[in-house]
Amino acid sequence: MCLSKPAASFIAGIQNDHNGPASSPVQARKIYSQPSRCVYNRREVREVLKYKQIKPKKIYEEVADTLLDSIRSGELQPGEKLDSVQQLAESFQVGRSAIREALTSLRAMGLIEMRQGEGTYVKAFEPGDIAFPLQSALLMNKEDLQQLMEVRKILETGIAASAALRRTETDLNAIKSALSEMVTHAGDPERGEKADLAFHLAVAGAAGNTLLSSLMNHVSDMTAESMRETRRICLYEASATVEQLNQQHEAILRAIQARKAEEARKAMATHLDYVESVLRKHLGIG
Repeated sequence: MCLSKPAASFIAGIQNDHNGPASSPVQARKIYSQPSRCVYNRREVREVLKYKQIKPKKIYEEVADTLLDSIRSGELQPGEKLDSVQQLAESFQVGRSAIREALTSLRAMGLIEMRQGEGTYVKAFEPGDIAFPLQSALLMNKEDLQQLMEVRKILETGIAASAALRRTETDLNAIKSALSEMVTHAGDPERGEKADLAFHLAVAGAAGNTLLSSLMNHVSDMTAESMRETRRICLYEASATVEQLNQQHEAILRAIQARKAEEARKAMATHLDYVESVLRKHLGIG
């Protein structure tokens, strides 16, 4: 199998990190996955524990960093199409979920774009735009997803119920307008995400509580990222569809319009459960 240059660099880095060449990329992966086995006496352990321990990078972070270096060096040019997830997984000799997380990280940084029906492409960039560490970008990993969805469920189900009780006609029109935009841009993940976020912020505004609106705005960047990813998945995978998302939003709107607080709460919970299931399946989280 012929490895791509970024993947070859990735494998070479693994070999160097372990102070010795591996006879094959497969062997290199095996070496990488083996935990180090150091033995300390009690005095040495006490000395080591004085200092903050350094956590090893996760596999997807290693892959993302390698691709990032290739983009920054010009090895991967703006407009260049990346290999498929399966091909990248084979080249890097990692699981597809690690590749998906790495690509999601790079997209969050604005370095790549995913075009419907075409694939993933490197975006044009300015060197200063990607000088920050990879870890400062939104990383769609297991921990991020679980925490974000927990916050959304706690916050937005209550918001939906309050919106049903307090909404005005102006609020209702704002929610309807956002839903209309979602339907119009059903085939565009980025525009659909903007309309999706506008819908949820309009619902928060309808709750009539400025603190709730402030809290929603505080997590809006992470929420927008999960929305965009969900819509992209729904466009590419048969098991989930954008139409299902639109129907769920329509159910939320109907309950708020009818001033039925408990129905609005349940409709929002159903929607968020669905979003979480789509993302978890996509990232290979059991």
